[in-house]
Amino acid sequence: MSETEGDSVGLLAGKNAIVTGSARGIGKSIVELFAQNGANVWACARRKTDAFEQFANELACQYQVEVTPIYFDLLKADEMRAAIKAIMSTKRRVDVLVNNAGITYNALFQMTTRERLLELFEANFFSQYVFTQYVVKLMAREKSGSIVNIASTAALDGTPGRSAYGASKAAWICATQTLSVELGDYPIRVNAIAPGITQTDMVTESMTNEVVEDTIGHTAMKRIGAPSEIAATALFLASDLSSYVNGQVIRVDGGM
Repeated sequence: MSETEGDSVGLLAGKNAIVTGSARGIGKSIVELFAQNGANVWACARRKTDAFEQFANELACQYQVEVTPIYFDLLKADEMRAAIKAIMSTKRRVDVLVNNAGITYNALFQMTTRERLLELFEANFFSQYVFTQYVVKLMAREKSGSIVNIASTAALDGTPGRSAYGASKAAWICATQTLSVELGDYPIRVNAIAPGITQTDMVTESMTNEVVEDTIGHTAMKRIGAPSEIAATALFLASDLSSYVNGQVIRVDGGM
């Protein structure tokens, strides 16, 4: 069954998913793959654009699902609450949450300021931690759910120049493992993905060509990953194929 036929594979048929950071890169690929697999998606982005509206409309028409853009800044509490109210107003249950939004920053330890640390942790962890608290309340009512947190291999490998960024993603790994236990009684599963170097704007804007090539050279598969490859793992964790997978961190890195 090809994608061009507009048929859903169906791994998420009838499910409803929230995906943050949907405007580009990994998040956009996750929205597309989830829609292809039958999910209705609340595609969260910081700002409205004609291109993103068109992307959502085209997916909805192609796969006969609902792809609803939700615009809000995760760093603004009032906008976050308004987004949750908009989701609740649809009267649809929330089956899946993918915490994908985030920013990156590369600098040596001695060159990293307190302001940068606060910015990274607020964007990559604090804001989405609070957002997840709201969503878990909705999932708990239905006694089910799957949460997928997008972390990073930088949280696991001690990569030079990425101590601050890696630490902000490591916080998600710790939260993933703890929440998988705390929420198990509902039961809500919580897992994380740790992507390696992936072909996204965030990577190309934050790394020099030399660093990218060096990283690829230390990867067993000798290539950069595609956002769709991260999305495929998110699909697995969101679907019932992973119904007994909980509290795990799955590296998708080509063998780094």
